[in-house]
Amino acid sequence: MAAPLAGIRVLELGSLIAGPFCAKTLGDFGAEVIKVEPPGEGDPLRRWRKLRNGTSLWWHVQSRNKKSVTCDLRRPEGQEIVRRLASRAHIVVENFRPGALEKWRLGWDALSRENPKLVLVRISGYGQTGPYRERPGFGAIGEAMGGLRHVTGFPGQPPVRPNLSIGDTIASLHGVMGALLALREAEKTGKGQVVDVALYESVFNCSESLLPEYDAGGYVRERSGSTLPGIAPSNLYPCKDGTYVLIAGNADSLYRRLMSAIGREDLRDDPALARNDGRAAQMERIDDAIAAWTSRLSQGEVLREMEKAEVPAGKIYSAADIAADPHYAARGMIQSIVAGDGERLKVPGIVPKLSATPGAIRSAAPKLGEHTEEVLKEIGYSSGEVSEMRQTGIV
Repeated sequence: MAAPLAGIRVLELGSLIAGPFCAKTLGDFGAEVIKVEPPGEGDPLRRWRKLRNGTSLWWHVQSRNKKSVTCDLRRPEGQEIVRRLASRAHIVVENFRPGALEKWRLGWDALSRENPKLVLVRISGYGQTGPYRERPGFGAIGEAMGGLRHVTGFPGQPPVRPNLSIGDTIASLHGVMGALLALREAEKTGKGQVVDVALYESVFNCSESLLPEYDAGGYVRERSGSTLPGIAPSNLYPCKDGTYVLIAGNADSLYRRLMSAIGREDLRDDPALARNDGRAAQMERIDDAIAAWTSRLSQGEVLREMEKAEVPAGKIYSAADIAADPHYAARGMIQSIVAGDGERLKVPGIVPKLSATPGAIRSAAPKLGEHTEEVLKEIGYSSGEVSEMRQTGIV
């Protein structure tokens, strides 16, 4: 079964999270991804967080379905290798600070001159233009500037961060979307283009009505803990076994079923609470009633009652919960692979799920420089030239 991006060649320049996650996603759906890493150390992600046999466990997820080629972009010989690779690529993905590619004579003008149909995806903190373009920017900064951090946490306490690099990942997915849109245009017109993705803009793009609410009425959305102000009821509620459940009964019909399930027909039939705007004005009253009910039951009992009432509810999943969950398994979201170190490892499956041409994990994350000679021979270098470049540290 052919993968949807079979035949598409992607050249990945950059490191860590945003650019590599973008290329990883394209690789999951069949693109050939050649990852360029600096000789010696490679991508720093190889040694981030928890290690096994000297390699990051994260690496086995982020770099699956890729080939690793070592190349020193600071040297003219390395820059020539990248130009040759880019001339045969459909998509180049990079996440350096703006201006870095131009310094290495690998900017859009240089690469598109030899490959007019090329799509260049550029992911950076602030974008390729504007007064902040040259500032360094990681995902955490994008989350802050994009508005996410300000609304995350509890009232009266400092903003908190999610314990994941969500800003990088959101930007990566915008990069994937832009790459596919630009690739489609290149197929029609024969002309490539630059896809300019800023971390803060990608986060801001997910900010719902944050800006219109401020513009129309001066309302600044603030931290609200586990509640969702203006949408009721939707909150985290305590159970008698010391756990919590999330219950979202914020649609009108859901609210009525929820109130019936907890035995609060008075709240169900109150005309003032029939619509969301009325419920939003009395969130504390409704939440107290739900919490009084959940606190008398175990988490399992609450979830069973909510399932019977057809009200969305769930527990807060840890990694252990995810690994043991039958629905994750049934959907193919827990994949067991043989990692590059020869040991088995459970990793996330492929998203989204295509019915006719699904993605797949075709190869494990590569060792540093594992494919250097193979790839360089494909673009015209001889074994002797590759050997000489190894000796001089170019690859």
